[in-house]
Order: sequence, then C-alpha cells, then structure tokens
Amino acid sequence: MGDTRVVTVRMFGLLHSVRKNRGEPSAAEVEVPPGGLPAHAIARLLELPLDMIEGVFLDHKIHSLDLIVKPGASIAFASRGVPGPHRFTLGLYHAGKK
Repeated sequence: MGDTRVVTVRMFGLLHSVRKNRGEPSAAEVEVPPGGLPAHAIARLLELPLDMIEGVFLDHKIHSLDLIVKPGASIAFASRGVPGPHRFTLGLYHAGKK
C-alpha cells in the first residue's frame, strides 16, 4: 500500500486541458495532513482555477469543494462545462451550487 498521507487527484474536462497546457500530468499526488484538507485547498495547491471546478468526485459521489479529503483518498475534480442532462445525472448541478 502507498503512503497514506497522500491523496491521488485526477482532473477531468477543462481542468485536464489546463494541466496539459502547463506540461503537467492530469493526475497528481498531494500530501495532506492526518486530519485532511478541504478540496478547495488541494485545488489551490495544484494551482487549479477554482472558478472552473464544479464538483469533486469521491467514492462514486459528487461533492462540493468544501469536502474534507482524508489521507489515502482518491478524488477527481470535474470542471464546469458538462452538458445539462449529465450535470443533473452526475449531481454536478447541486455540488456547484455550494
């Protein structure tokens, strides 16, 4: 098993493009303290534009950027721009409202 202080982060949609345009991979590992970090703090560490993030996937559920991400987790940031019906189906509409 890997380092439990690390969170694996993936970026989807426009966020994937932001990372690729910088010459960075669309997946990253971020070290977090034992109590975790809010998803918005992880996004800032990765220098992701917060206004482009609509939600965070964790354990097959979508959450807002207020989600506390614990060590050992694997998350994915979903960007704005997902077509209408899919936003509702995935839960992005409600996550983006928070």
